[in-house]
Amino acid sequence: MRLTAVDLWVVSCLLLVTVGLGLWSARRSGRDSEQYFLSGRNLPWWLVGVSMVATTFSTDTPNLVTDLVRTHGVAGNWLWWAFLLTGMLTVFLYARLWRRSGVFTDLGFYGLRYSGPAAEFLRAFRAIYLGLLFNVFVMAIVTLAAIKVGQVLLGLSPLVTVAVGGAVTLLFSTAGGFRGVVLTDALLFVVAMVGAVCAAWFAVHHPAVGGLSQLVAHPAVSGSLAILPDLDDPELWMTLLVIPLAVQWWSAWYPGSEPGGGGYVAQRMLAARGERDAVAATFFFNLLHYALRPWAWILVALSSLVVYPDLASLSEAFPQVPADKLGHDLAYPAMLTFLPPGVLGLVVASLAAAYMSTISTHLNWGASYLVNDFYRRHLNPEASEHELVQAGRLSTALLMVLSAVLALSFSHAAQVFEVILMFGAGTGLIFLLRWFWWRINAWSEIVAMISSGLVSLTLAFTPLGAWAFGAEGWLPAWARYPLVVIITTSAWLLATWLTPPEPQAVLAEFCRRIRPGGPGWSPVLARAAADGEAVPGAEESGPMAKGLLASLVACLLVYALMFATGYALYGQAQRSVLLTVAAAALALWLTRLWKALEERS
Repeated sequence: MRLTAVDLWVVSCLLLVTVGLGLWSARRSGRDSEQYFLSGRNLPWWLVGVSMVATTFSTDTPNLVTDLVRTHGVAGNWLWWAFLLTGMLTVFLYARLWRRSGVFTDLGFYGLRYSGPAAEFLRAFRAIYLGLLFNVFVMAIVTLAAIKVGQVLLGLSPLVTVAVGGAVTLLFSTAGGFRGVVLTDALLFVVAMVGAVCAAWFAVHHPAVGGLSQLVAHPAVSGSLAILPDLDDPELWMTLLVIPLAVQWWSAWYPGSEPGGGGYVAQRMLAARGERDAVAATFFFNLLHYALRPWAWILVALSSLVVYPDLASLSEAFPQVPADKLGHDLAYPAMLTFLPPGVLGLVVASLAAAYMSTISTHLNWGASYLVNDFYRRHLNPEASEHELVQAGRLSTALLMVLSAVLALSFSHAAQVFEVILMFGAGTGLIFLLRWFWWRINAWSEIVAMISSGLVSLTLAFTPLGAWAFGAEGWLPAWARYPLVVIITTSAWLLATWLTPPEPQAVLAEFCRRIRPGGPGWSPVLARAAADGEAVPGAEESGPMAKGLLASLVACLLVYALMFATGYALYGQAQRSVLLTVAAAALALWLTRLWKALEERS
């Protein structure tokens, strides 16, 4: 396809405004490292929440959803819908604690909770592992999606797509710092959502589809509409529903859905102007992320089953796409080729917006780890604020180049999504418990990281994995993930009991500063009281119980809203109305719980 003059005007305006916002923010962001990485910790809740949701809406997100729907039906989305559980726990249990900590990055938690050489090693290792290696890996997935959009919609080579998209994003990210990232996120989210809705409308009204009612009745689609997987297929419902809801949400570390909050979500909570703003922002993020966005992508994915029923039809329609880049995720950009002039420019701009918002966040977040948790602590402890900002800009450029190079070797989104989930399997429980159980120490996390990585790699790339889970394997394929979780969890629990706890002074000071509450700190508080250094309010467990209940109610509320929307689109009015009434009742209940939590905070 070729963009018309109108399309080019729309795309150019978005790029110019985005770069302009970054450059406008440059002066303030360059004052010191706190401005560059946290925008002075004075952002309002709505801007923080929109920034979170804009970051998780990337070019690869609709591609991933399309891949899941085409291979497993709508129910395939439970692989990421299940992460709502940890998202709401973050809202009502962890957001306030993160903002209360006052750390610079979430890795600064190690300086509060742990001590000694093991804590220093853990912080430095995770700064390199997450800030550089893992972060580059995730950005490469996003860039892969941009490559496919460029190939299908514009006929661009992968190198041209990476060069143009990376250069624009790098320009406003390095100049504007975190403030530039957040301000552009607000604009990019609106553009991305408008583009997603337009794409869905035109996909549903494609001549081969014929409208919404014809879509849901089409033989190629009717078998993919179920919101729950087929319970007659144990392999399917174990993989898509049971494991995500029973194991995956609390055990896996995944960007944007970290158990207990972390990564760029923690960065935004730390940048909020107070504890209440951090809580409200994180709730707003989860509400928009799950209740608002999925169905526009799902409608495009379902429509693609009519227009491009298999990979062969995609290959025939787009022969310029190399075989190693051909996957079901290609169907999303393929459906955009039918958009009329003007609308095409808007949707291309929306995909560019999604790409830039995610990449800019990962660049700033990764650079914050490299600069604050590695460079400043281990390479140049006496660095001035100017030197730290310059180091942040250089780190940003390095991350962009490395991720662009790696993206050229990837094939399709779902493949990489599964690898990331496996590699973090079993570590999530530590991130939930370390705030509320005194016995966890730095060695717990070190052993969890090492065992999760080794076991995942062994099962994925050695003959042992093929022997255990292959066609003739003695375990079903769905058991791979739980096995990694069991082994990893057993390893770090054993390490916890075999190594000494953190010093009493460190634990007592953590309780005094964070006030986590709950019974898991009773031994520490008892020792502090015996030494005449009681920690007022730290032993309270009431807010924890109410927080858990609020998290459950909030999850039910969002799922009710999401499925009410789905059933309305399917034309099943009765189910939609019942779920809407249920959502209203849950919203009232949640309001009362939230108010009670605010009074006790």
